[in-house]
Amino acid sequence: MGSYIPSTQKEREEMLNAIGLDNINQLYDGIPSQVLLHRELNIPSGKSEMEVRAEMSAMAAKNTVFPHIFRGAGAYNHYIPSIVKYVSAKEEFVTAYTPYQAEISQGVLQSIFEYQTEMCELTGMDVSNASVYDGATAAAEAVGMCRERKRQVALVSATTNPDVIEVIKTYCHGANATVEIVPEKDGVTDMEALKSMLCETSACFYVQQPNYYGIFEDCEALGEITHASGAKYIMGCNPIALGIMKSPGECGADVATAEGQPLGMSLAFGGPYLGIMACTTAMMRKMPGRIVGETVDADGQRCYVLTLQAREQHIRREKASSNICSNQALCALTATVYLAAMGPDGLKNVASQCISKAHYAAKEIASVKGFELKYGGEFFNEFVTTCPICPDKLMGELEKKGILGGLPFEKDGEKLILWCVTEMNSKADIDMLVNTIKEVAE
Repeated sequence: MGSYIPSTQKEREEMLNAIGLDNINQLYDGIPSQVLLHRELNIPSGKSEMEVRAEMSAMAAKNTVFPHIFRGAGAYNHYIPSIVKYVSAKEEFVTAYTPYQAEISQGVLQSIFEYQTEMCELTGMDVSNASVYDGATAAAEAVGMCRERKRQVALVSATTNPDVIEVIKTYCHGANATVEIVPEKDGVTDMEALKSMLCETSACFYVQQPNYYGIFEDCEALGEITHASGAKYIMGCNPIALGIMKSPGECGADVATAEGQPLGMSLAFGGPYLGIMACTTAMMRKMPGRIVGETVDADGQRCYVLTLQAREQHIRREKASSNICSNQALCALTATVYLAAMGPDGLKNVASQCISKAHYAAKEIASVKGFELKYGGEFFNEFVTTCPICPDKLMGELEKKGILGGLPFEKDGEKLILWCVTEMNSKADIDMLVNTIKEVAE
């Protein structure tokens, strides 16, 4: 009968008679009486489609959608070409589900294969999986890939997004592994501290590039230090920045992760997002989730299959390092279409606009008395300034003009703001931001 729901008493009686029952309660005879509710649910009666639409619209109207956004910290406002949403909204993609019967799901497998190919090209790595939940999950899963029997300590740079650090800690807690934070120095990872902390029990070192403060780390040097101790090296990246910076593969990373939201996904009030994972061939068999491979069928025609299935939760569950089973196929498809639409030159152009506009904004904000750049290193599209006035008051005044300001935070008792600029911010937007800061500061 599919999803048909009987709407009248007569229809319900006919359905019960068809299965040999007198009343609907007999369907639950196998459930102990003490756990049944024995009363009607305390919920309102049904509404018409018009009434539901009106109520939902009223609720949605309470949201504030800012026309001018200068906040990042892990989720970024980028332009999404119309073709991205047009293709990803096609019914055959929206309704596609996990390919349990893999070989008859050739369309889904091909889309995942194309996604994996683009991720390998973007990160410079050998192998990519079919994605995980989000960037923080990807970072935590990467740490899990690197643990060995005698190496159970994960080192994480203090310049990492605090939310990512918390997710890594949560995953490691469940695995009885240890997380140690490598101190920062002048807004970047303290290399001398890293050298002193690495030892024979260190499984890996994770660093974000650019880091949480927007600054570019010396990732090649960090990789050399990590590998010298025998530990694995993980880089968490901003995928847009990969359009102009050295890839994790070029920096010697064993595993690369990223939050894929900037690749064609709107901010969407927090999700769903996309966890990108890629690694070297040597790490391939420890990669969680699905990997799609290309082969030929009995007639010599190109086809796609799921590979390395036995290494995971399907068969050898007692040896699995992860319980990831699902994937973000629709979000992965969105990232695939975005990268295909932009191409290498388009991605480079977006990254170049981000970095040039961010530097203009940083210069102008730093010209306001008391708003000084906190760090001196080279940065991408985010930067930190001091804040000599009440940050809440400043954010409130910016909101009155439709501006979502940077993210206020405190560090060692000092009030700071993490600002973000993308290609979506025009010079006029930046000038309006700076003029408002001046007005409030005065």
